[in-house]
Amino acid sequence: MLALRLARGSRPLVQLRRLLVAAACAGTGFLLLYVLAEATARPAGSFPRLLWALVPLAVTAQFAVAVARTDPATRPREGMDAVGLGPVRLTLVAAVSTAVSCTLGSALALAAFLHLRGDLAGLPFDGAGAGLLHADRPLPLTAALTLLALVPLAASAATALALRPHPPLAPQTGLPWGIALTACGLAVEAYAGLGGTGLPAGWALTAVGLSLAGPGLAYACGTLVQAVRPGAMRLLAGRILQEEAPRLGRPLGLLCAVGAGALTAAALRERGGLPLPLGPLTGPACALVVLCAAATLLTCAAEIRQGRSATRETLRDLGTPGTVLRAAVTLRATALVAVCVPVVWGVAQLTSLALTR
Repeated sequence: MLALRLARGSRPLVQLRRLLVAAACAGTGFLLLYVLAEATARPAGSFPRLLWALVPLAVTAQFAVAVARTDPATRPREGMDAVGLGPVRLTLVAAVSTAVSCTLGSALALAAFLHLRGDLAGLPFDGAGAGLLHADRPLPLTAALTLLALVPLAASAATALALRPHPPLAPQTGLPWGIALTACGLAVEAYAGLGGTGLPAGWALTAVGLSLAGPGLAYACGTLVQAVRPGAMRLLAGRILQEEAPRLGRPLGLLCAVGAGALTAAALRERGGLPLPLGPLTGPACALVVLCAAATLLTCAAEIRQGRSATRETLRDLGTPGTVLRAAVTLRATALVAVCVPVVWGVAQLTSLALTR
């Protein structure tokens, strides 16, 4: 009840973010239901399709975690322990709020799916979606509800794990593990080729590896900005980038993985070997992954900006011109692009070579 009251009394921007999470969950739930309908009609190859459908699920869960981090209702404040809202209770509230938003999206996905199949009230769009969603075959309701429950369960569990009190780790800690996992993912992709379950598994390992390496890459960007006799603006930009690396790095690494996957798909399409694991919904699934990854990065950037409001005010009180602060932001963004673009291109090239060897 507390989570529902906090959600109802939030500001419009916070409510908009929750609605975006619900929309992402609706898209992911629709994809899962489509995979289930395909499995009832063509059982062969259903497991690889399910693995590919779990990719939007993972990206949607990370987006839900990023939105939960920016929720003012889940931030620790002075005196909250006295009313029973300590760090553990706030984490539980965030997990419940995330589950509510995701459950709303799953319900919308089920309603839209059944409506397009004609199971609710007639066939919309002259029955165009009936053949695509295999309306001639019964949909297993228990399996459908189980798949739809994966979205809120995964998002709420990820939120609880991400927001639990834990000591911060150095950004460079995950860099070796990230490189190792990325190499393992490329090896799995080279072994599996374009078919079977190895390709989604290899891409997942590559994405996790880049996500783990992201904080180290962001920290390296901060070091690069401060290299060779830095001035005040470069020092400011570099130090802030190094402090932001633990929070900004993982969504940045995931976006790098999505970019590498997009470049790889474009290269394979030119060579005529691009698979369509989710059939006609492959394009919408890719768009959902890209939008969720970009929205996660933007949400984390907004969270960081909110957390640095006091620092900006202090710098302005000390007489720092606004142009210097804006130039520092531009410099940080330029450094990230300068480091991440070669990483994306390199991973895409290695993936293309692995898949077309």
